[in-house]
Amino acid sequence: MHGSKFRLARFRGLATAIVVFAILLLIVDLISAGPLNYFDISFLSSGGATLALTAVGATIVILSGGFDLSAGAVLSLVNVVLATTMDPTNFEASVVLWTAIGIGVGMLVGAFNGFFIAFLRLQPIVVTLSTMFIVQGVTLLIQDKPGGFVSPSLGGFYMGDLIPNWIPMPVGLLVAVGLFWLWMKRTRFGTAVYAVGSDANAAAAAGLRVTWIRFGVYVVAGGFYGLGGVFISAQTGSGDPLVGNSLLLSVFAAVVVGGTRLGGGRGGPIGSIFGAYILMIVVNILLVLNVSAYYSSIAEGLILLLAVLAGSVTRDSTLAHQIRSALTWLRAWRAGTLASQIGGGDKRLIIPDVERPASKAMVMPSFWSRHSETLRFALPSYAALILVIVVTQLALGNAVFNWTYWNSLAVLSSFLAIMALGQGTVILTGGLDLSVPWTIGFCGILLAGMVQGSDAALVYALPTVLAVAALIGLINGLGIVWLGLSPIVVTLATNGMLQGAALIYSGGTPAGFSSPLLRWFMTAKVLGVTPVVYFMVVFVAFAVIFLSRTSFGRRVYGIGNSLRAAQLSGIAVGRTLVGVYVLSAVCAGLVGILLTGFSGQASLGMGDDYLLPSIAVVVVGGALITGGRGHYLGMLGGALLLTALQTLLAGTTLPYATRAIIYGVVVLGAVIALRDRREAT
Repeated sequence: MHGSKFRLARFRGLATAIVVFAILLLIVDLISAGPLNYFDISFLSSGGATLALTAVGATIVILSGGFDLSAGAVLSLVNVVLATTMDPTNFEASVVLWTAIGIGVGMLVGAFNGFFIAFLRLQPIVVTLSTMFIVQGVTLLIQDKPGGFVSPSLGGFYMGDLIPNWIPMPVGLLVAVGLFWLWMKRTRFGTAVYAVGSDANAAAAAGLRVTWIRFGVYVVAGGFYGLGGVFISAQTGSGDPLVGNSLLLSVFAAVVVGGTRLGGGRGGPIGSIFGAYILMIVVNILLVLNVSAYYSSIAEGLILLLAVLAGSVTRDSTLAHQIRSALTWLRAWRAGTLASQIGGGDKRLIIPDVERPASKAMVMPSFWSRHSETLRFALPSYAALILVIVVTQLALGNAVFNWTYWNSLAVLSSFLAIMALGQGTVILTGGLDLSVPWTIGFCGILLAGMVQGSDAALVYALPTVLAVAALIGLINGLGIVWLGLSPIVVTLATNGMLQGAALIYSGGTPAGFSSPLLRWFMTAKVLGVTPVVYFMVVFVAFAVIFLSRTSFGRRVYGIGNSLRAAQLSGIAVGRTLVGVYVLSAVCAGLVGILLTGFSGQASLGMGDDYLLPSIAVVVVGGALITGGRGHYLGMLGGALLLTALQTLLAGTTLPYATRAIIYGVVVLGAVIALRDRREAT
């Protein structure tokens, strides 16, 4: 009896995904002009195959307890590699050869991820995020715009039929993938993947080679990303360097909807295949019902959150604990037994003064002794900044002795310096905020739409936009604290929903422009200095005091060092974490406002270039990516360094794509060089 219940629990996610898929397929059949025929099935199967193949790879990583943000970038890389290397005169290219090449490219990127994660023991989020930007840069270097040629033989094979008028090739391919997984699941490697995902320490104690298993997981996952890249190449017949960029949210939504638990140890790729088609069918149903395509990312974000929440709700879950705590508080309040309702004066423990024995006067430690660790990790960013400035002077000239250069450096670094406070505070608690890009974009678009070039409108537009940003952070914080969901999942879903909200608000084409006053604030000169620089002096002073001299800042460091110890110490962990994500969103909203003033208008995707840099400045500034260590002055040094590096690159003939590659390499190098000693053992 217990065995049957255990097996039912194991396959509950897969069974649920299959049932939901069948129901949605029935709905499609009912709302269509006629009953589904072979052409409809073939069309649906080809439309979701790329997402399904990519989700299979991501599932294997998640089963092992990892996380991979580079999936979409790998898919784009494989697509442009095929499109730029295939011979346009050869219409009968070998399907097997080019499929093997695509899979091989994906496995090479997977090996790159696996090396840093498995052997150097770096955080999967940071490594794969850096890899995503590096691969995107390489992709743009290979092909900077859509085009190229993919042999029709590849399209004819993957878009054709396995059995004419019976089984489309995409269905056959996914069945083959499912059979491959069922075989691999029964091998020692497949069993080890589940063991490592359930408890890596127990797996190591049992004699499993955890390091090599983790490495193999990323290699295998990369192979599936490569196969997805081959399929979309066959589907489109050409290359597009951005073709996989929009898949990130969809991939994780498909994995979770398919019943795989984030954190590892439970689920499987077969459920993810059904999850991918569930997402695709939901979007198609919305289109049939004449719902704008702009709502698709909102739907995917909501599906991701609901699926994760449904899979995590148990008697011992965070949400259940919060509900029980709220009910207990309500009962105590009604009974008048809350501590605040009971009289009797101050109930704090009274500790009597104890006379200290006479001794020598205490010697205050020197400044260097008290701040040695902070200086050790923060000073390298300033040393590197000096080096970059010297190189700029030697390579471009007219830098060190040119006040315009220093003013421009201060203005351009202001965006990252503000982001450093928000993202840095999140990282100090051990979290990460992936909603930064579209929080910036949405707030910028909202401001431009409200202001419409009017200075008078700033009076109500600025507080409104900042309030909206605070609300975004509040939603993130409550999702993490009250629902007990992963910060990565919550902020990723929020980012997708904000993208949809920005598209809906702007109608796909943002209108409006910055007010003259805001434009003056970002571009004019007062005594030779841009006004925003004066603002940044005050902001930096506030940030330093806020993080190092206030109780909130001390609570942030306490949570980052040990969440459990912080809880036992009486720190209001929940309220602090919510406040941290509100701060991050407000900083992102402020950057959106300033960017709108700097450029004169807002644009879709205006925040896309700030996700990795917002993390890079924190890590390069000496903060520990797992939380608990870092200082804002170090992060400020990171912001100045990356801005100076960007200025240097802009003055060279290097392509724009190299910036993404350098950012990714800088983050990886900084994480390796400045990681905590405990991470290296």
